[in-house]
Amino acid sequence: MDALARRLDLAKLSADQFVRVLETLHMLGTAEAGVELRGLSTETLVYVVAKASKEQLRALAAHPELRRVFLEEIFRRMSDHFLPEKARYATCVVNWRFTGGDGDDGFDRFQTVIEGGLCVSGVDLGRDPDTTITVAAEDFFRIATGNAAVATMFVTGKVKVKGEYAPAVRLSSYFDIPKPA
Repeated sequence: MDALARRLDLAKLSADQFVRVLETLHMLGTAEAGVELRGLSTETLVYVVAKASKEQLRALAAHPELRRVFLEEIFRRMSDHFLPEKARYATCVVNWRFTGGDGDDGFDRFQTVIEGGLCVSGVDLGRDPDTTITVAAEDFFRIATGNAAVATMFVTGKVKVKGEYAPAVRLSSYFDIPKPA
């Protein structure tokens, strides 16, 4: 799967073609054909996001099912990239809101809890948040894969924070955020 994804010249694909390729891979995974988007290594996921154009990422974020798959994959992998030694004394609950979502209010929602040197992320962990971060899904794909600086996104208003700012500011330091190759 990784070899196939790295051989694609994304610059030659329109936004619609990019989404169709991802739809096909997702469909093959759903059909249990042994090929699935979730099988991409983190390094390849970072590579795909780095090579994708803004239009391609926008089209991915506009596709309800694929947006959800990518968001779920990023949150599933958060604990793999968590640096417990950096967050040893940290306790925070971060709600994430992604614009253009399927929720009743137009957002996809996830939650990250950092507590006791552990990180758990999921759709709804039932905790009251210290901080709520609102960002467009396509911008989050770039931030979470090291393809955009969160500070820049914050300054330009692409990332909005409600509640305590300190957890939002410190959050990225608790993770070994992948770097595009």
